[in-house]
Amino acid sequence: MRQVVLDTETTGLDPAQGHRIIEIGCVELENRKLTGKHFQRYLNPDREIDAAAIEVHGITSQFLADKPRFEQVEAEFLDFVNGAELIIHNAPFDIGFLDHELKRSGQQGKTMAAMCSVLDSLLLAREKHPGQRNNLDALCKRYDVDNTQRQLHGALLDAEILADVYLMMTSGQTSMLLHEEHSEESISRRRGKTSSKERPTLIVKKATESELEAHRARLEEISAESADGCLWLNSEKAQ
Repeated sequence: MRQVVLDTETTGLDPAQGHRIIEIGCVELENRKLTGKHFQRYLNPDREIDAAAIEVHGITSQFLADKPRFEQVEAEFLDFVNGAELIIHNAPFDIGFLDHELKRSGQQGKTMAAMCSVLDSLLLAREKHPGQRNNLDALCKRYDVDNTQRQLHGALLDAEILADVYLMMTSGQTSMLLHEEHSEESISRRRGKTSSKERPTLIVKKATESELEAHRARLEEISAESADGCLWLNSEKAQ
């Protein structure tokens, strides 16, 4: 099964008010394994970016001035996602913006739902964890996914992190093995974790003869004080 984990960054919150996509980020899963294939583009929105949005993602109009428009990358983007199941956190937001961009570029009647199925990972998280915070940062903490590089939102980085969270959320303990076998990017993001190869050799210290004798003497005292004797001492004598 082919899945594409997708995220976008935008100039604001509502495409009906003329807001546009300024970054698309996608990573590919094949049979629940990260393939290493991804799609990422910054886009020139031909409009100003809301100050509140810049505070979230840090992307400015000056940075986007020489970037392509959506219609220039549309065919490549649609080729990457076509036929896949899209995994998106709060899917109506991203799908609404993508459908708006398709309409603007002259693709009348073409929608993301016509090309892909969509799984909303936010709804999935709410079903699994009702009444709890289920934003991406909260899920990273809950599933021990390293998001220390996420100082600002970025579409590709957030898609990579969401892929990790999705695999953990839908596979329980077994998904950690899936990650670390098939995602070098996941391993590098967890660089702060200590691996088994980095752990020091366990030192085994045996009791001295005097310590063994003191221990045996204490067992004899316990046996003398109890009507049933001492279980450890009785077991030792039976051997």
